[in-house]
Amino acid sequence: MAARLCSISAAARRRLRSPELRAGNVAAAAVGRFYSKDNEGSWFRSLFVHKVDPRKDAHSTLLSKKETSNLYKIQFHNVKPECLDAYNSLTEAVLPKLHLDEDYPCSLVGNWNTWYGEQDQAVHLWRFSGGYPALMDCMNKLKNNKEYLEFRKERSQMLLSRRNQMLLEFSFWNEPQPRAGPNIYELRTYKLKPGTMIEWGNNWARAIKYRQENQEAVGGFFSQIGELYVVHHLWVPLVRHMESRIMIPLKISPLQ
Repeated sequence: MAARLCSISAAARRRLRSPELRAGNVAAAAVGRFYSKDNEGSWFRSLFVHKVDPRKDAHSTLLSKKETSNLYKIQFHNVKPECLDAYNSLTEAVLPKLHLDEDYPCSLVGNWNTWYGEQDQAVHLWRFSGGYPALMDCMNKLKNNKEYLEFRKERSQMLLSRRNQMLLEFSFWNEPQPRAGPNIYELRTYKLKPGTMIEWGNNWARAIKYRQENQEAVGGFFSQIGELYVVHHLWVPLVRHMESRIMIPLKISPLQ
C-alpha cells in the first residue's frame, strides 16, 4: 500500500512539472477541486439542515380582525357552593349597569354558570370597543365607582378563586351577537404548543363552515394577556357535539 501511494505521489509530481500544465491551469484545477468539495459538503449538510425563515409577524396581526379593534376579557370565578345563588343575584344587580352606561367603553357579551365541567363556576365575557385604550379607560373609571367597589368587596367574600385572560377574536369567526334563548352553551378550551397558533387558525378557517349550520358557532378567541397559546371556542352545540364545559346563561346575559 505504501509503495502504491509513493508511485501515485511521484506521478502527480511529474504531471505538475510537465510543460503542458500552465500556472493558470494549476490554479483552476485547485479551485475546481475545492469548489467540488465545498459543494459536496453543502449537499451533505442539506440532508440534515432545513433553513426556514421564521415568521416575525405577531399572532394578533395575522389572526385577528383588521376591521375592528375589539378586545375581550374572559373571567372565571370559582364560587363557594353555598354562595352561588347570592353571587348570581349580586352580579345581576350590578353588571348590567356597566353594560348600559355609555360612559364605560365595555359591554357584556355573556354570563354563565357551568353545568358540566368545573362546578360552582361563573364565566363572564366582556368586550372593550377600542382595544387596550378602552380597557384602561374603563379600569380607571371603575376605581372611582363606589358602587362597583362595594360590589367587588362583597363578591370577594363569595369566591374561592378567580382568574381572567385578555383575548382577541379570530378573523374567520363571526362576532358574538345577542341571541334569543333558551340555549345551552359549550366553551371548549385548548392549550396549543408554542408556534402552532397560526397553523391552528388556518385549519379552523377552512373547517368552520362545517359548524356554521344552525348557527352553532358563537365566537372564537385566542389569548393575548394571561396564559398564552390558549384558544377558546364558544358554541351552541348540538347534543352529539357536547364534550367540554357546558354552561347555562344567567338572566342578564345577552346570549340566552
